[in-house]
Amino acid sequence: MKWEKLKPPEPDDPMCCCECDIDPCGCCCDCEDLDEAFTRWLKDRPTKHGCQSPVLAAITDRLEISMIPALLLLPLLLRVAALHYLLGITILTTLPGLVLWYYYATHRRKRRTLFFLTLALYSLFYMYYLFITEILPRGDISQTQLFTASTGMLLTLVSLIHTKRGPGFVTASVYEAHKHSLETSKDSTYLNGSTQSAAPPSGKAGEPEMTKKAPTAKWSKCSVCKIMRPPRAGHCRTCGSCVQRLDHHCVWINSCVGQANHRSFLLTLCVFVLTSLYGISLVLCSICPRQYLMLSLLYCPGVYSQPRYNSDLYPEE
Repeated sequence: MKWEKLKPPEPDDPMCCCECDIDPCGCCCDCEDLDEAFTRWLKDRPTKHGCQSPVLAAITDRLEISMIPALLLLPLLLRVAALHYLLGITILTTLPGLVLWYYYATHRRKRRTLFFLTLALYSLFYMYYLFITEILPRGDISQTQLFTASTGMLLTLVSLIHTKRGPGFVTASVYEAHKHSLETSKDSTYLNGSTQSAAPPSGKAGEPEMTKKAPTAKWSKCSVCKIMRPPRAGHCRTCGSCVQRLDHHCVWINSCVGQANHRSFLLTLCVFVLTSLYGISLVLCSICPRQYLMLSLLYCPGVYSQPRYNSDLYPEE
């Protein structure tokens, strides 16, 4: 299976400053105000009042949070949260709020970002790393349980890769293939009808013909892509293209969910949720062995007073 391009080729448009090598990040994509500001600056003229604010607004609007500080802060904050339960409550309630704020900020601008996908993959690998280095040395995890958790994580990554292959973008070739199939079916219907006896058609005989003409009327032209799209297809403003049977644009995979990857997306969610629940149960049974599993999610006495797990393997003499 070939990987689909994230955005199909668009009609020829005038090149913007953000499409050339001068501004590859698109941070200054407010071309008219930017050109006027630089022209006045080169000619040593006073800057026009109100000309700088659109440029600065465009730069601020298109700046993206750097991934390196975010990925470095995640393990640091988790270590700090493990020191005291008050720190844990504060950090674990603040981080989702910050992620939600950044989601609404990027969703309002309708543009793609790798922040959520990178954060999800990094969190998945980091949690698995902590499971191997902190929980496994305690000796409470059997080889079968370790194999099950590792297999679940591997299946999650495989299904995620399959989901990222593409949601099923609508291209001009899709409509051409649909027209060709309709013409072929009409020709075959005409040939089959010419061999039948010349009897007056009944009311029921005309129903199949109406049902065959119905699908052609459902195709509509997208006002943005300017191409014909099939029924239930939708235009994603984040990806900038139409998707067959568009469900939604998922920021956690940085891709749309459509006809081609809907099943693999649901499979990824199911495998991830089951693997996460299984891993959480193993961790809680290891650090809170005297508590019920559901109760230990809310109350696990003495968990913050426990020493580091690796120190049990190397006691001081």
